[in-house]
Amino acid sequence: MDWDNLRFFLEVARTGTLTAAARRLGVDHTTVARRLRALEKQAGATLFIREADGHRLTEAGRALLPGVQAMEQSARQLAPAQPDAAGGPSGVVRLGVTEGFGTVMLAPQLARLTMQHPSLTLDLLALPRMVHLSRREADIVISLERPQRDSVVVTRLTDYALHLYGEREYLARRPLVRSREDLRHHAFISYVDDLLFTRELQFLGALHQPARQPAHFSLRSTSITAQVEAVRAGAGLAVLPAFLADHDPTLRRVLPTEGRFIRTFWMSMPSELRHESAMQAVWTLVREAVAGMQARLLPP
Repeated sequence: MDWDNLRFFLEVARTGTLTAAARRLGVDHTTVARRLRALEKQAGATLFIREADGHRLTEAGRALLPGVQAMEQSARQLAPAQPDAAGGPSGVVRLGVTEGFGTVMLAPQLARLTMQHPSLTLDLLALPRMVHLSRREADIVISLERPQRDSVVVTRLTDYALHLYGEREYLARRPLVRSREDLRHHAFISYVDDLLFTRELQFLGALHQPARQPAHFSLRSTSITAQVEAVRAGAGLAVLPAFLADHDPTLRRVLPTEGRFIRTFWMSMPSELRHESAMQAVWTLVREAVAGMQARLLPP
């Protein structure tokens, strides 16, 4: 069988959609469809069933997959990724990460990496939702939950601190907060419950559980940057990452001891990509950059 057709088959099997496979391969989705038809004609069997949310392997497709994966691994060992003219990594790496961490902490570091290696392109998905490695939405994912799949390389990237914050003028004109009980006098800013992508971002229940009436939310948003702006505007209190809020002179910690939370970022990538030079470069850069950010990620 034609290897070119087989690699198209492999990307569709991994990503589940023609569009995602086309992005990975740098072609149009119609090219992917044409290659699959050619391969199915060679194989004399249907390899995918088209469903509403993508393409699912048939029994014949599942039987073919292990052999194609082995061929890919052999090809990588014989012909590793070519470096750019300066001897560095090249290609496209897509990094999925939570919105605040990706935008504020990682974007400047990643920009420097691309300046050092002009042949390297980075797609930064800094989103207020989970980016799925299993769907190949990204090549490297930084998440708040440790991936449980055996087919990925995982490292504990870093812990980071969050605190309860309020805007200084807001706090000056509202009842003083000396204890958790005093929080009943305040409005809160938080995530939209039914759109919360991980339980690791549930804080208020551990901090404030009023006996008589539920907490009042002045604003809820899927975006952490929107929450920061709402707190700055004086709309209420919110649990925010210290790396976002501590450097804002308009914000102040509330209940510094009781209002502190620690969460963990995990970094993962598919095991079959771990030897690619571009993947190794981004992986190493992120680990080294985060190691130098500890004072901001875990302030006292």
